[in-house]
Amino acid sequence: MHTTDDWITTPLTRDLLRGALDVERTERGLLPHRLPARARAQNNDGQLAMAESQPSGVRLALRTRATVLELETLPTKRVYVGVPPRPDGVYDLLVDGRPAGRGTVVGGNTLTIDMTTGAAAVEPGEVGTLRFADLPGGTKDIEIWLPHNETTELVALRTDAPVEPAPDPGRRVWLHHGSSISHGSDAASPTTTWPALAASLGGVELINLGLGGSALLDPFTARAMRDTPADLISVKIGINVVNADVMRLRAFGPAVHGFLDTVREGHPTAPLLVVSPLLCPVQEDTPGPLAPDFSGLAEGSLRFVATGDPAERASGKLTLNVIRDELSRIVSERAADDENLYYLDGRELYGQADAADLPLPDDIHPDAATHRLIGERFAKLAFADRGAFADRGAFGD
Repeated sequence: MHTTDDWITTPLTRDLLRGALDVERTERGLLPHRLPARARAQNNDGQLAMAESQPSGVRLALRTRATVLELETLPTKRVYVGVPPRPDGVYDLLVDGRPAGRGTVVGGNTLTIDMTTGAAAVEPGEVGTLRFADLPGGTKDIEIWLPHNETTELVALRTDAPVEPAPDPGRRVWLHHGSSISHGSDAASPTTTWPALAASLGGVELINLGLGGSALLDPFTARAMRDTPADLISVKIGINVVNADVMRLRAFGPAVHGFLDTVREGHPTAPLLVVSPLLCPVQEDTPGPLAPDFSGLAEGSLRFVATGDPAERASGKLTLNVIRDELSRIVSERAADDENLYYLDGRELYGQADAADLPLPDDIHPDAATHRLIGERFAKLAFADRGAFADRGAFGD
């Protein structure tokens, strides 16, 4: 049994974190961000602010001889009015790269969101403690992956032996941007989102800019990607553009070109993979906007429905099929002058046959089993010998 005097408290600093583009000092501790301060200053959308502060892909990376570890955090739990409660966010523990534990932190702040009005309110809460005991002896590298879908302030780190930042593993860095599906949606835990699974299978370090509801070709996101060191880059474009109904075909093409141009300013020769939307039957040929369907709430389910008129495609409204055609055309044209630009049809990751076997529970987001399927397929397609991310030697800009 450890007493208070046994503990070593290690200051929580940025050099203990991987996967975050920025950190913010708060009254309670350290808040990881997945967009830099300049990008956050240019955003006034609450959905994006919430998404980028949820630390998908962010992990503490430590080297230590400790056998017991406690991490105090202040989570922010989301509550949607009229919707069944969400489970607590999950923390995954890896020891020398292997799964070694899983935990949650109770308490914390409560963010209540009313989807019918868009109103949101925060009720302050208390700090909670995550504890991992009986860790193997000897020097080891530990990663604690923070909940992918729960804003998490890091308050204190206590161990029974000294801690230092884990050394750079020397792996290639994969920078990925996408929607809530890339963010993690309904994955079981932070290491089982499809990008985390694919990164593990591909032997790379992940920086995940999957931003729920917010893959909207924002210039500040492109600049963040431009300025982030990376060896491999992918952008998954389309589903949010359709379900938010933010632009028409005339604007979409130039916006894609501008986004890719900006990324290329910082990474002129890195492999750049453009991924079109996964199959999503409700929006294949029906434009947005997307709206929640509350009819199943009494049974504990929430689904989504596309509310646009398919006839409006003629006037430039976007659907997933329209976007796939446009992305394929754009990449094909740009690839004539960019030999490191690639295209992947998202239906190769999740397509018609998969929808029959693994339907999307809310008609939009994949469940845990589907995240695994997508991650395994992406790794096979992107990291294989002929894939966009095949290890053909040292990449560099």
